[in-house]
Amino acid sequence: MGRRKNRPRNRDRNVNTDNKPGWGAGYQEIIKENKLYEEYYQELKIVPEGEWDQFMATMREPLPATIRITGYKSHAEEILRCLKTKYFQELQDLEVDGQKIEAPQRLSWYPSELAWHINISRKMLRKSPVLEKFHQFLVSETESGNISRQEAVSMIPPLLLDIKAHHKILDMCAAPGSKTAQLIEMLHSDMNVAFPEGFVIANDVDNKRCYLLVHQSKRLHSPCIMVVNHDASNIPRLHMVDTDGQRNILFYDRILCDVPCSGDATLRKNIDVWKKWTTSNSLHLHGLQQRIAIRGVEQLAVGGRMVYSTCSLNPIENEAVIATILDKSEGALELIDVSSELPGLKRMPGLTSWKIMTREGHWYAEWSDVPENKHTQIRPTMFPIKDPEKLKVMNLERCIRILPHHQNTGGFFVAVLEKNAPMPWNKREPKLKHKTAAAATPVEDAVEKPAVMDETKITDGGEESSASKDGICCPPPSKKMKLFGFKEDPFVFLNEDDAIFLPIQKFYQLDPSFPKSNVLTRTHEGKKRHLYMVSKELRNVLLHNSERMKVINTGIKVLSRNNDGEEFGCAFRLAQEGIYTINPYINGRIIKISIEDVMVLLTQENPFIGKLTSEPQKQAKKLNMGSIVLKYEPDPLIVEGPNCPIVLCGWRGKNSIRAFVARNERFHYLRMLGVEVFRDKNKGEGSDGVAASTEKNEEPTEEGELNLRREAEHLKEESDTVEESEAKCDQVLQATEETEEPQEQVQHVMVEINNTIRIPESIDPCSKTENFGAEVASSDAN
Repeated sequence: MGRRKNRPRNRDRNVNTDNKPGWGAGYQEIIKENKLYEEYYQELKIVPEGEWDQFMATMREPLPATIRITGYKSHAEEILRCLKTKYFQELQDLEVDGQKIEAPQRLSWYPSELAWHINISRKMLRKSPVLEKFHQFLVSETESGNISRQEAVSMIPPLLLDIKAHHKILDMCAAPGSKTAQLIEMLHSDMNVAFPEGFVIANDVDNKRCYLLVHQSKRLHSPCIMVVNHDASNIPRLHMVDTDGQRNILFYDRILCDVPCSGDATLRKNIDVWKKWTTSNSLHLHGLQQRIAIRGVEQLAVGGRMVYSTCSLNPIENEAVIATILDKSEGALELIDVSSELPGLKRMPGLTSWKIMTREGHWYAEWSDVPENKHTQIRPTMFPIKDPEKLKVMNLERCIRILPHHQNTGGFFVAVLEKNAPMPWNKREPKLKHKTAAAATPVEDAVEKPAVMDETKITDGGEESSASKDGICCPPPSKKMKLFGFKEDPFVFLNEDDAIFLPIQKFYQLDPSFPKSNVLTRTHEGKKRHLYMVSKELRNVLLHNSERMKVINTGIKVLSRNNDGEEFGCAFRLAQEGIYTINPYINGRIIKISIEDVMVLLTQENPFIGKLTSEPQKQAKKLNMGSIVLKYEPDPLIVEGPNCPIVLCGWRGKNSIRAFVARNERFHYLRMLGVEVFRDKNKGEGSDGVAASTEKNEEPTEEGELNLRREAEHLKEESDTVEESEAKCDQVLQATEETEEPQEQVQHVMVEINNTIRIPESIDPCSKTENFGAEVASSDAN
């Protein structure tokens, strides 16, 4: 291959000579017109009569940002109070350059006022100090996992799943993870329950995007989430073992099936769709969407609920897929009526008739009209059902269509399916791979009956893989599955009599009920660097399916090795990200603190014990050096201050006490205490300088520099070298090309990680006991 000649590039071809602000500044403006798009949807009559011009005008406007307060955390009410009384109030009558700033508006249909529209441009954010502080608040709370940026219509599918704490949930196409985060929040609706009976398995076919999914879910610090990497249309059937040793097929109580789609309802944020859209996009995706949906209902438990959703308005991707699986189910599935759910949400009914148009503009109303040379592009299942009896039973009008101009959102499609009986093609005997004498009697693999678990028993004669016997869950062997991306480290569960538990149990006075069998590590040999915890049910899934699935990540870090701690009686310190999981089992090393103590610990880098109030001083003096729990319990008689408990990890030094809390989490707790926290840009670019002042007094209250970096998550916790850490960063950088505005955020992640690696221990207050890094907070592309 010849060497490419050095030719001058026409760098000015995309320059916007008019210097118009907004999208594409510095580039040629994209013309927001597509005649084929308008012709197609006007013919299908997806918009009520007389609303077409309003519909198209809204499509050409930028999409307002939407934030969601994480509802499962006990701090959600405090964040909402802070937003409403402080930041929203400051924006009420704010004007910038003579333009009145639109005040945030709550989403009327989202429960408990936990979701808000914020229609403020980035250009405006840079022009006002008030808006800049508001922006910093949103970024900081997002990185702490207390706020998620997510498109409004993307919040609908998880709400319609009606999730309870005991539900087993599958998210089939989960990346980048905003909907997955919602599922986790709902699972943890009761923060007093450390280990809900249910769990979430989040799957994505793209290995790179799986790591983005890990970072999104890790912000919520849940032991009940597992990220796997499979093709959703062929996701493996998993097993679980009951108390009698019988292997049961895992059927999910709830399934979220948010399939890949053409995205033609996202014109407001993905403006490239204006020039790229053709009907061919939907024609090519219909088969894949159908296969994913069918695989989903196959794994749904009888009585369970599956939500199918797309960010497309095309009936070929929506009603045609739903009609196909309803027809094939022979009555096993029902499209349920959810019109009474989410009051305040404006919606349109599903379509019952439509036509198909090719990219050349040719229309076809029936399969018989399609010429033979088009049969590979257009399939019979793309056309509407003509039988009026079948159509009546299907109730396609129960589907939900969201139109952008009704509530200033993006477009969306949702259908809620309920399974009343096993799928007809599953009513046959399974072909067991391991037949033994104990399994001589035929057993029905997929015959599902409500509350009758015996129908799904699989008796393998008690055989398990050697990996499962040893408590080791390795990646699937390459002979059975072609693997892409990184080869993940194994998940090794510790035995209950492991010698590592004795000093930990003695040092922290762990309750006898502490589930030792749920503790795992990620290494076969050598010293264990981190200990993670998963729920009992996820442990069951991991141990008995290691050869069927590729697990990317699971578990929450609760303990980390600290070599300096061995001389004090325990080599492991507590990790802040898992403190709410392990805290219910800790009976020792606890110091109860007041509001004043919380303020001291979060604003001073290494305060002397004498700076605490009298009672915590007495408690601290009784403890030897080492890791501790700092616990604040709200006093119902005190009106001021947070009304929720605060639990911090700390270190009792020789003469001082330090809180091991990541920077953004510190900022979060300080805001809950009524302290206004923001970065001081006057300290120079690249510095971590922070200014903190109370609302009553603008004088600085912090005595130490709050320069703690964000706590390391998946990018560095498993990497032994800088090269490994940066390699995983490269994976995330590539994965974010398909998400909304992630590139700038992920590049910032890379900078943070490099800073973490280069900073010497002499200026790093937590270098000997804490690894800090960065997390990715990405909005949902759908």
